[in-house]
Amino acid sequence: MSEVVSFNDHHLTRSARNARSGQHQASVFFNRLELSQILQVYGRMVAKSEWRDYAIGETKNACIFAIFHRTADHPLFRIYKEPRLAAKQGAYSVLGQNGRILKRGKTLAQVLKVFDRRRFDTVDDD
Repeated sequence: MSEVVSFNDHHLTRSARNARSGQHQASVFFNRLELSQILQVYGRMVAKSEWRDYAIGETKNACIFAIFHRTADHPLFRIYKEPRLAAKQGAYSVLGQNGRILKRGKTLAQVLKVFDRRRFDTVDDD
């Protein structure tokens, strides 16, 4: 049968277990310079009415900046920061709506080039 355990007791047990094993991982988040770079691109696309909303989230190993056309939609793009991949493929990546990696790199500026102005110009019907 199941045993009912108080959340506080469970949380303390997990915290004590992690402290003993030395598995404390620092939180991953975008720093001020990175957020500034991302929000610069975001502002440019909002001015063109391409994007309308964003969300910032985190997982155990990554921080995610998700970009939406409408709030209720799935994200159009997700910008990931995963420091554990810094030595391999680069800590930053941009994923499309279907989950495909559009660009990966060691610097955020390099990765944000995927949103270059020429790529997102609208085509007018003549």
